[in-house]
Amino acid sequence: MDESQRTAHYLAKAVQLATENVRNNGGPFGAIVVTADGREFEGVNRVTANLDPTAHAEVTAIRNACQGVGNFDLSGATLYTSCEPCPMCLASSLWARIGRVYFAADRQDAADAGFDDALFYQYFDGQDNRSLMPVAQISPDTGSAVDPFDEWRANLNKTAY
Repeated sequence: MDESQRTAHYLAKAVQLATENVRNNGGPFGAIVVTADGREFEGVNRVTANLDPTAHAEVTAIRNACQGVGNFDLSGATLYTSCEPCPMCLASSLWARIGRVYFAADRQDAADAGFDDALFYQYFDGQDNRSLMPVAQISPDTGSAVDPFDEWRANLNKTAY
C-alpha cells in the first residue's frame, strides 16, 4: 500500500469511527494515531458523553497513543482525523510531536453541521476577538510568577519535555 492509499484507508477508518460514535451518543468526530512503528490508537469525540470539553477525538487518540507507547513524545506518528482539527487539537498534536496530520472533512463542513469554531481560529490568528475571552498577565500578590520555573531549572530529577 503506497502513502496515498494508506492515507485514504486511515481517513475512511476515522470517518467510520466518527459515524459509529454518533450512533453511541457521541460527537461526529473520529481520529487515529499511527505511530512510526505502525501501532494504531483510536479516539472519538466524547465531549457531551463525558462532560469534558477537551475530549475531542484527536486529543483522545493522542492520549490513548501516549498511554499505549508509554511516552508523551509521538515523534514520527501520523494523525488521521475525520475532520479538520480545531486549534486545541492542532496544539495538542504539536505538543505530542505528531509528524503530520491528515483530515477528511473541513471546518466549513463542520460549521454546516453546527460545529462552527471560526471564532476560535480567528482568536488565535490574532484578529480582534479578544472580547470572546480576555486574557491578561497580572503579578501575584506574593512570591514571583517565575518561582515555578526557577524550581524547575533547579530540579535535577525532572523529565524534560
